[in-house]
Amino acid sequence: MYIHNCLVKHKEFCILSFTVSLPSVKPTYFTTQPSPMSTNHFTNGDSDRLPLLSSQRSIVNSSSQVAIVGANVCPIESLDYEIFENEFFKQDWRSRGKVQIFQYILMKWLLCLIIGLIVSLIGFCNNLAVENLAGIKFVITSNMMLERRFILAFGVFFASNLGLTLFSSIITALIAPAATGSGIPEVKAYLNGVDAPGIFTFRTLLVKIIGSITAVSSSLHIGKAGPMVHTGACVASLLGQGGSKRYGLTWKWLCFFKNDRDRRDLITCGSAAGMAAAFRAPVGGVLFALEEMASWWRSALLWRAFFTAAIVAIMLRAMIDVCLSGKCGLFGKGGLIMFDAYSASISYHFEDVPAVFVLAIIGGILGSLYNFLLNKVLRIYNFVYEKGTIYKIVLACLISVFTSILLFGLPWLISCRPCPPDATEPCPSIGRSGNYKKFQCPPDHYNDLASLIFNTNDDAIRNLLSKNTDDEFEYRSMLMFFITCFFLSILSYGVVAPAGLFVPVIVTGASYGRFVGMLVGRGSNLNHGLFAVLGAASFLGGSMRTTVSLCVIILELTNNLLLLPLIMMVLLVSKTVADAFNANIYDLIMKAKGFPYLETHAEPYMRQLTVGEVVTGPLRIFHGIEKVRDIVFVLKTTGHNGFPVIDEPPLSEAPVLFGIILRDHLLTLLKKKAFLHTPMEISNDAFNKFSAEDFGKNGSSKGERIEDIQFTEEEMDMFIDLHPFTNASPYTVVETMSLGKALTLFREVGLRHLLVIPKISGRAPVVGILTRHDFMPDHILGLHPRLVKSKWKRLRFRLPSF
Repeated sequence: MYIHNCLVKHKEFCILSFTVSLPSVKPTYFTTQPSPMSTNHFTNGDSDRLPLLSSQRSIVNSSSQVAIVGANVCPIESLDYEIFENEFFKQDWRSRGKVQIFQYILMKWLLCLIIGLIVSLIGFCNNLAVENLAGIKFVITSNMMLERRFILAFGVFFASNLGLTLFSSIITALIAPAATGSGIPEVKAYLNGVDAPGIFTFRTLLVKIIGSITAVSSSLHIGKAGPMVHTGACVASLLGQGGSKRYGLTWKWLCFFKNDRDRRDLITCGSAAGMAAAFRAPVGGVLFALEEMASWWRSALLWRAFFTAAIVAIMLRAMIDVCLSGKCGLFGKGGLIMFDAYSASISYHFEDVPAVFVLAIIGGILGSLYNFLLNKVLRIYNFVYEKGTIYKIVLACLISVFTSILLFGLPWLISCRPCPPDATEPCPSIGRSGNYKKFQCPPDHYNDLASLIFNTNDDAIRNLLSKNTDDEFEYRSMLMFFITCFFLSILSYGVVAPAGLFVPVIVTGASYGRFVGMLVGRGSNLNHGLFAVLGAASFLGGSMRTTVSLCVIILELTNNLLLLPLIMMVLLVSKTVADAFNANIYDLIMKAKGFPYLETHAEPYMRQLTVGEVVTGPLRIFHGIEKVRDIVFVLKTTGHNGFPVIDEPPLSEAPVLFGIILRDHLLTLLKKKAFLHTPMEISNDAFNKFSAEDFGKNGSSKGERIEDIQFTEEEMDMFIDLHPFTNASPYTVVETMSLGKALTLFREVGLRHLLVIPKISGRAPVVGILTRHDFMPDHILGLHPRLVKSKWKRLRFRLPSF
């Protein structure tokens, strides 16, 4: 036995992957007797099994065993979305009356209400803080520019950006590395059944909020929409588990949902609320959660998500009305205010379609190129981050310095333009926002590039999308702004700070669309602002690859339903074109982080394999009545989460699969010392020793460990009857079922374990256990290298997956 890989660079975990060389064994199953060759692979116990079929190799599944949160390597766990129907669970539900059922339903709706209120308040405060922090910075710098004190103005701009970035990167790197990035890939993986530690803690929530405010205010080309989705999910998770025990912020009346399934529903509502708060787009937020985030959906969840988003929209409207009266400082014309770019008189004709079609095709190509370059840059950053925390902070500061120099220096390359005589607002603009920035220009002139660069992203979008401004920008300025946004957003996203992609992609796409509109000129009935909207849609479709939710979000942002046909066409075309090159950006990030995400489809090569050809071992089983010593030994020597329970004579005529029991439930039985002196079945009175809360899951807390429970020698020789606490109706498949079919069942039901039983009677009652790691391409292609060629052939010709 030898170690072939050690992933370190984490202050708490060192994950060891072992390769074990074992002699060939007959197709049988392992009992709970101690074995000197027991494996010690602790990254994820679900996949720690040896192959049991004679046609398989002795190999341990070590694929996709880690998730990189920020730059840290950390162990991951799957989530138990399946209802664990043992006798204790059935008796508990049978004992519930109408009052308890009503309380259960009421608590779900009440938590959705609280999630909506809290997320809307956080979203409002985020925008309030960003608008005022960035506003003060731009006002001071602009005043110095008016006084012709250019060097001092640059010093203030440079120092404020560097200070804000440094603060955001320090608190993120030292306090909550899981808050790095947008958080959407982590939330999406969680809703698929993957749990990485620390992504929903109270500490992560605080750093996400504060870090996002300071990072966005520092002029880094990042957005706050992604962090708001993660923030909403954090709020929902904390409320679902009753608060944070670590910081003493718990409320007993909230400690109602003790299972992953209910918390999954709340986190889905939280992610919808976060997107609704980021763009003040409640319907778009719900559709985004449905289309992009959630892996399981049902009508009841749709109603609750819609209710949560509606609460967000109502609360934001009320708070924005207060700010419009001038009581919120510089806030009021940015952030959560709709762009409202067009009036109802907008018109377009069939001859405008070809130009829009070409715009969509190029937007899809640019979106896929954007994803490719961002994926490469993130991998390069990860190599830097592996060197230590100081490197993360230094890299963030270097990006801030480069950004400040670029943003302040580029407008000097553009000549000033005279103010238009029919300007609808003061020219030049004095202060933070406006379409006509004076910058270094003489009186009655403005710098069109500074109007875009020397602003927040929200104001830049408003300037790009504004109507009746076809003559406001020149070609060179728009092209420079597009190139700057394209590359700065790629460089800025990977810094150790909360950073979103939505707003940078919208800004980049809008500048691209406006540039196309300027090239088309009078050859189209569409004005340049409308081309900017369509360019943003094409870039979003090429990068994010969602259609329905993006279409609704854009419509809610622009407040004009007449754009619907064009936006639909642009999103469909750009997504189709981009899909020919690579996956959407969030899927690429999830793959880079190592999340074992289950796709909606099965790869074609999975149809060529049976589940018996990929299941690995060693398989650890328990008998229906098991000795405490054997249970303790297995729990200490393996990291398995689920164990088959077998009944043998005299409890049954022949060895038969009774069901499956979870590690957490075994730990509860051991902690409660529910032991028997003789190997006999317990009576129903044993249920009185336990409550439903004893078997509840504590959310993001670490829970019990077998090492924390002490036993005497007498207790080690006692017995436990596992029958009442075993799920006697687990999902099973025969070993001859195709792997693709098993994947569909596994994902659609939301399983963590799928038992494999033999095709021929007379053999061992269970062959093995399938977990999500057994469906990962790395594991499958590692077992069957001959399939690699067929896989790459499919990727080369981009054949559709079935």
